[in-house]
Amino acid sequence: MAEPITLHDPDDPRLHDYTDLTDVQLRRRREPAEGLFIAEGEKVIRRAVAAGHEMRSMLLSAKWLDVMRDVIETTPAPVYVVEPGLAEQVTGYHVHRGALASMRREPLPAVADLLRTASAPGRGEGTARRVAVFEDIVDHANVGAAFRNAAALGVDAVLLTPRCADPLYRRSVKVSMGAVFQVPWTRLESWPADIETLRSAGFTVAALCLSDRSVTLDELAARDHDRLALLFGTEGTGLTPGALAAADEHVRIPMDAGVDSLNVAAASAVAFYATRPRTA
Repeated sequence: MAEPITLHDPDDPRLHDYTDLTDVQLRRRREPAEGLFIAEGEKVIRRAVAAGHEMRSMLLSAKWLDVMRDVIETTPAPVYVVEPGLAEQVTGYHVHRGALASMRREPLPAVADLLRTASAPGRGEGTARRVAVFEDIVDHANVGAAFRNAAALGVDAVLLTPRCADPLYRRSVKVSMGAVFQVPWTRLESWPADIETLRSAGFTVAALCLSDRSVTLDELAARDHDRLALLFGTEGTGLTPGALAAADEHVRIPMDAGVDSLNVAAASAVAFYATRPRTA
C-alpha cells in the first residue's frame, strides 16, 4: 500500500491521466494510444479491479479515503488526494462521485479466440450461444447502455466494428455501471467480411432492420437457434448495405402507434431478452 499523496497544483504532471476528460477527441487520441482508461465512481472502480485491470493511479477527494480504504490497501498504485475544486479544474467537470482511477488497458483478443472461449455466467467456458454485434455505434452512452443490457440478459460476447465508440471511454463505462468489464468483447478488423468468421463458428447472423424480407422477433425467437449473433446498426441510417447483404436473417421488432424503430440500446434489450436460450 502506498500512502496517499495530497496534491495542490493542477499542472502537477502526476495528474496527467485525468486532464481534460470532457474533451472527447482528446480522449479518443490519448486513452488507446497511452494504454489507459478512466473508471469513475466507487462501484465502477471496484468492478474494474475485480475484472483484473491494473490500476495506474487513483484520484480521490478526502472524504473517499475511508470508503476506498480496502482498495487502496491492495494496490501499489499511487493515490492522489485533491480538493473537489482542484479535481474539477483538472478534469474539466464536477467530479460529483469523488473518485476516479486511471486503469491500464488489456490487449483485445482475436475474434475467433473470443467466440471459442466467451460465455455468460453459468454457461461454462467455450459454450457461447448469444453474441451481440454493434456496427458504427458512435454514441458513448448507447454503447455503455448496450453493454449493461448484454451483461444483464445473458449475452456471451460483444463484437464492435472498427468505427464503434470506445466501451472504455469514461462515459461508456459510467453508463454501463461497469458492465463493460463483465462482458467479453473485442473489435472486428475487416467488416463486414468478419460475418463469415461468425458463420464459420456456427452462428446464425440476424440483422435487426426494416426490410421486405424481415421476420418478426417472435418468429426468430421461436426458432431457438443454438448459436445466434444479433446485429445492430445506428439509429440514423441503420445497418450498412454490406452488413445487410451478409446477414442470414433480417429481423424486426413489431411497433405500434406509428413508431418505426427504437433507440439501439432499447432495441438490444428487447432482442436479448426475446432470444435468450431456452435451455442451458
